[in-house]
Amino acid sequence: MTGVEPGRLTDQQLMKELETIHRTRHDTLLYGSNDALRAHNGRMAQLEGEYLRRHPRRLIAASRTRDGARIREMAVRELGTAEHQGADPAR
Repeated sequence: MTGVEPGRLTDQQLMKELETIHRTRHDTLLYGSNDALRAHNGRMAQLEGEYLRRHPRRLIAASRTRDGARIREMAVRELGTAEHQGADPAR
């Protein structure tokens, strides 16, 4: 594994590393070799694990939970139904 051990990074360095690895994730998944993807997975797990270790009480947005997703889905369905009911039948 390459890179500085996550526990030795400052908070600012850790955030920069996380931003970089998340930004490169899609391309690594689509175009990277199996070895590159394995290394990326390992490094991402290390960095994310360190972040979670440092921030065990991080803010969790209700909209990012399963219940929040269900509420969002219902709202979209209800909006679609309301728009459909108000549609001009001549169209």
